[in-house]
Amino acid sequence: MSGKFIIADETETATLDWGRVGWLSNPSVTGAAQLAIVEGQLFAGKGHDFHKHPDQDEMIIVKSGRVTQWLEQDSRELGPGDSVYIDKDVVHGSFNEFGETAELQVILAPAMGEGGYELVDVSGDEPWSSLRG
Repeated sequence: MSGKFIIADETETATLDWGRVGWLSNPSVTGAAQLAIVEGQLFAGKGHDFHKHPDQDEMIIVKSGRVTQWLEQDSRELGPGDSVYIDKDVVHGSFNEFGETAELQVILAPAMGEGGYELVDVSGDEPWSSLRG
């Protein structure tokens, strides 16, 4: 087979302390070696703390709601239709400081391992641990 239909009601999801993720593509879902695609929710008042993906580029697209997106030590408020591109090994974090859940689509490439991504948490390291005040 040369592809796979991804049905919304059948998408495997996981709820984390900061939000919910549903994998649309990764090696275990589609067999894709180059694409990891996630539909995500960032709950109000929560954040995906500072981290990096050493060998993956990333694109985060805001579908609804708002987030404060950090790219290294620069931040911007992003709303529906806004996005950020992040080079591999660049520290970033997404924080929902607003009153409603934010809906995001995230693309990482190339896919890494069966889960599709690699993540190095740097939230406990300086300057990231004190950057937001």
